[in-house]
Amino acid sequence: MDTAEKDILTTTDVAKILGVSVRTAQLLIEGGSIPSWKTPGGHRRVFRSDVLALMPGEALALPVSARVIVIAGPDALPGLTARLAHAPSCFIDAYPEPFSALLNIGGRSPAAVVIDAGSLPMAADLLRALASDSALSQTAILLVGPKAQTAAFAAAAGGRVGFVEDLDTLAQAAETAVRGPALVPAAPEASPSVPLPANEAQRLLALERSGLVDTPPEDAFDKLTWLAAQTLGMPISLITLLTPTRQWFKSRHGLDMADTPRSWAFCNHTILERRCMVSEDLSADPRFADNPAVAEAPHFRFYAGCPVVDPDGFTLGSLCVIDTKPRTLDATQQAILTNLASLVSDEIKLRVTDGRLRRAMDVLDRKPR
Repeated sequence: MDTAEKDILTTTDVAKILGVSVRTAQLLIEGGSIPSWKTPGGHRRVFRSDVLALMPGEALALPVSARVIVIAGPDALPGLTARLAHAPSCFIDAYPEPFSALLNIGGRSPAAVVIDAGSLPMAADLLRALASDSALSQTAILLVGPKAQTAAFAAAAGGRVGFVEDLDTLAQAAETAVRGPALVPAAPEASPSVPLPANEAQRLLALERSGLVDTPPEDAFDKLTWLAAQTLGMPISLITLLTPTRQWFKSRHGLDMADTPRSWAFCNHTILERRCMVSEDLSADPRFADNPAVAEAPHFRFYAGCPVVDPDGFTLGSLCVIDTKPRTLDATQQAILTNLASLVSDEIKLRVTDGRLRRAMDVLDRKPR
């Protein structure tokens, strides 16, 4: 084997080098974090140099949260959240005071906590509490304001503070916390018909962790698709999950097929949004006019979808409604769909919490008495 051949790796080779499972390596490759190409036989191959570029040290550490907690006074909070709207990988939770934020942080460790010390009278106490919590050792603490003004708070946080003096850099600092400095900074390669989130590899890993794909129908999810269809007067309602190659329906109302190729998924665009996405006439929308489900049977014409997220803020798919004729949704109807999508997300969070509780109980049961 010559040197060139040794520099080309299979998925199994990648898994061994990174110390992860083959499935995780597949998701990193499919998600675009490791550039790849296909052989004539359809097998993925990557360059060794691209794999080694992901390794900051001896191991690969992928951040497992997309949540960014923002804590600021009521006057400062809108400006900070507006800045963070330019951080596409982040799921933002904003709080005008520390106490409710600390309750939220205690549930699942976020990727970052952004604090505007100038607008919070208890900023030093808050920083001290965050820095002393061992469960938050991987959480970035970003303090907003002029360094000369905020430097006094550094001691309270034990040197763990990252200062953000220029608000124009806040979105990038949050993106780095969510995606990790070891990840490829550019978005995954995508075709115009299949846009991908910048954190697609992490999103796919989160979907894998959820354990939802290819599971049997569940009444809790089926009730929500039925309610969406009935409330909005739509013939079709779906809960979609986007894998590397498929759009799979966890719940479907009014549609017989269980999945489609991912390239067909209108939800490829929905998962890039933080709000309801509506296409009133798919046949007149340049993003979807050539889609096989629009140009051919079943000739879909209307789509509206809202993102569905997991407890760590990663978008797994959507709750959507579809019609075979052009439609509109007014503001109230969009709010209904948004709230129903939030209920789907809550149901997924309950599943995750229940799974963790069961595993904890199993561990306790195995301990010697």
